[in-house]
Amino acid sequence: MRVVVIGAGMGGLAAALDLARQGVAVTVLERAEAPGGKMRNLSPVPGRPVGAGPTVFTMRWVFDSLFADAGAVLEDHVTLTQATTLARHAWGQQRLDLYADIERSAEAIGAFNGEAAGFRSFAAEARRIYQTLRGPFIEAARPSPLSLTRGAGIAAMMGIRPFDTMASALAKHFRDPRLRQLFGRYATYCGSSPFRAPATLMLVAHVEQDGVWLVEGGLHEVAKATVRVLQGQGGQVRYGAEVSSILRRNGHACGVRLASGEALDADAVICNADPAAMALLGHAPAPASERSFSAVTWAMVAEARGFPLLHHTVFFSPDYAAEFAQLARRVPNPATVYICAQDRPDSEAPAPKGNERLLILINAPATGDTNKETGPWLDQTTRFLAQSGLILIPQASLQTAPPDFERLFPATGGALYGPAVHGAMASFRRPGARTALPGLYLAGGATHPGAGVPMAALSGRQAAAALMADHASIRSSRQTVTRGGISTR
Repeated sequence: MRVVVIGAGMGGLAAALDLARQGVAVTVLERAEAPGGKMRNLSPVPGRPVGAGPTVFTMRWVFDSLFADAGAVLEDHVTLTQATTLARHAWGQQRLDLYADIERSAEAIGAFNGEAAGFRSFAAEARRIYQTLRGPFIEAARPSPLSLTRGAGIAAMMGIRPFDTMASALAKHFRDPRLRQLFGRYATYCGSSPFRAPATLMLVAHVEQDGVWLVEGGLHEVAKATVRVLQGQGGQVRYGAEVSSILRRNGHACGVRLASGEALDADAVICNADPAAMALLGHAPAPASERSFSAVTWAMVAEARGFPLLHHTVFFSPDYAAEFAQLARRVPNPATVYICAQDRPDSEAPAPKGNERLLILINAPATGDTNKETGPWLDQTTRFLAQSGLILIPQASLQTAPPDFERLFPATGGALYGPAVHGAMASFRRPGARTALPGLYLAGGATHPGAGVPMAALSGRQAAAALMADHASIRSSRQTVTRGGISTR
């Protein structure tokens, strides 16, 4: 069997690896010159690549399993260090660090504002929601509300609080608006607003508490490692290979055509792209849905003075509700700022001497296909950071805004997380692996089970499993000749 995978993002690579280890002839086609999709590097200064995509490596069990099933060991291919400090958070001159150890975080919160008990109850609820959903939703292929209720039970389903907003649920744990803002930020990991996302997304807090790892060289190294293992299994990866259309024959996907005009035959196709891009490939797109947020990012080499950055640092805006109200229309001012200081460890340590590598991110609306605004965002951001005592002196910087993300990921408007998770049923509206066209499958962060590097990898594994199950079904139902001479299926 021959399979073509469109896109070398984490979903496509995971699908290709699962197929290759089962003896399938797999070719991954990637229009960029490197793997990883959103897990990309940029070099504002030659020789100093900055990780310009996801920076938090969680749910390690997904990758341990992916590599182990292919006869490999993850840590033989990437260098991982488990973080002890999850992130530093700042409101002007006030600071709060959170730790991998829940009790240490509780003590820090107790010293910060006396709400240690509220944090413990929140952490327990986040853990319970995650444990409820891991099997019947996260690891399941295309669950429905009915199947989830059957798998988890009605009481457990109500316990995941799908009909409460994240903001309202957090208000029951924390009196301090700063803590509601801090933990509400986990909704943005899915490109959504805590004022509209279901309280179910509190599970993201447990995902971090369950383990965050720093990847030497950044998360792009995970994609490169997956390619190496894939090639060891006989899979092929072609870069600079842009797919222009998906071919079909007799109502079945049968290959792809490249922008160069070259056609590649295949028995099945897996598309690791946003489902909104299907129309660009000659296939019916998924039904329109509300887009998740985009972002404005700066991959920067700069001297950072004053504020003691950690590997992950968040600077919160003074009014979170106003910030998300602005996000419906434009880039907020001021906006909450995330900085990944890639040359710093996850705990207190002397600052690097001279220039260091930084990824700076603020949320933005996904209007990159209709709005080409390139406002004075860097000036606004650096002025805001100065209020917390952080002074940046850039040597070089590369900005990526919603129009740039639209060019990188067409038909998305720059949305980085697929559909927004707004409302109780939003997660069930994400497309699954199978499409209406036999032989065509979907993978990636815009499909089930959701956004994020580990979720994208799971989506790829689910796409590969669906493809192999369908192929086995077709093989077992091929025509045979019975003793009576009647041809049956």
